Amino acid sequence: MHGLHCAAVCAILLCPTPLLASSVFRCEDANGHITFTQQGCPTEQDQYLQDAYNPTPGSGKPVPLAKTGKPARGKAAENSSALVVVGERQDGCGNRITGRERRDAIIKQQVRSGMTQADVESTLGTPQRTSSQNGQTRYHYRDRQGNSRNVSFDEDGCVKGKR
Repeated sequence: MHGLHCAAVCAILLCPTPLLASSVFRCEDANGHITFTQQGCPTEQDQYLQDAYNPTPGSGKPVPLAKTGKPARGKAAENSSALVVVGERQDGCGNRITGRERRDAIIKQQVRSGMTQADVESTLGTPQRTSSQNGQTRYHYRDRQGNSRNVSFDEDGCVKGKR
């Protein structure tokens, strides 16, 4: 009899449990901010019951993420041919210097080719004198020991490289 009870307990433990959907609460405050929680919403927020069902992968009909079709032709295709990199900061200087190089140069108080005027002012401060000639700007700095330093910018406001 003891063996029969052990076999029954083992059979129950080895049986897979059915997948159950869980319920969560959808909370919306007066500003329209929405949060989801399993504990319930604060009293000042509207509470809605949200069913959350995650089917196991491969169970059911696949859902396409995007419609497949013929590529666009005509004016729309011409306008969409430009390459766009998402998430890259455009500094106006053609991104000749990376964010890490810019940060390191500012910390070390160095001026590098490709930095913007704002980068130079972050590095060295406000210039004592500014001059402009033929569309090119030059910042003039003088330190406490009397040493002078000039930084030249091109027409776009970027530090000119050494030739």
